[in-house]
Amino acid sequence: MWGFADFGAGAATRRLPVFVVAAVSQTAGLVVVGAVVLATAHGTPSRRQFAWAAFAGVVGVVGLSFFYRALAMGTMGIIGPITATAAIVPVAYGLGRGERPSTLQGIGVGLAVVGVIAASLEPVPEGRGRQIGTGVGFALTAAFAFGWSLVGLSRAAPGGVAWATLTMRLAAVPIAVLLALTLQRRAPAVPRGWLLLIGVGIADVCATLLYGVASTKGLLSVVAVLSSLYPIVIVVLARVLLAERIARPQLAGVAVALAGVALISAG
Repeated sequence: MWGFADFGAGAATRRLPVFVVAAVSQTAGLVVVGAVVLATAHGTPSRRQFAWAAFAGVVGVVGLSFFYRALAMGTMGIIGPITATAAIVPVAYGLGRGERPSTLQGIGVGLAVVGVIAASLEPVPEGRGRQIGTGVGFALTAAFAFGWSLVGLSRAAPGGVAWATLTMRLAAVPIAVLLALTLQRRAPAVPRGWLLLIGVGIADVCATLLYGVASTKGLLSVVAVLSSLYPIVIVVLARVLLAERIARPQLAGVAVALAGVALISAG
């Protein structure tokens, strides 16, 4: 669902200020997860788990800001896959804590990472070779922040996925709103703009909840890579709905990434 959320956000940033997109979508997500907590949550997490969730929320909104800026600048089908390198952070963190995926899963992780990197390299116009597209610096910064956000959420999730997601939004929304009010003053001019951002927020919070549940069921080094394959959805939607042209090597990268997913699942 992150793929659909980020595609919608990318489309919105072509027309609206980045921080407005972040503030409205994150606020919508806060309302949704607040309702989920009221309906399902029992007990409360520990202070350490609350702290990890708040950390995940802060670095997550920083990552979103850089990611949305990159989407506004560059080709959506390129920026999306670059942010998938966020998986490197939780993979390294999980391995450092003693996680040991199976050999088959290890191969799958490697293929998935290689695939998304290959999908991010675009051909040079009217020339030979390949280059990283516009906005790559913002995308790489977003990837680093997203990686630590995934780590934080995985550490907070055992205390309650809904609680962790709610805490993330409570930490992120004030920052996003403050940035929107301070740095940007233009808001969506029509109801359709608001509806798109609300949809982005709902999809994003649903994806976060699903990732939180998955992180309590499997190895972080595997779950993080699987969740980071959402850019494949962005690449496909950008091609179909926005007519973004994607080179064959990039499509090959998508295929390699999907092969990695199959191996991870089989392991």
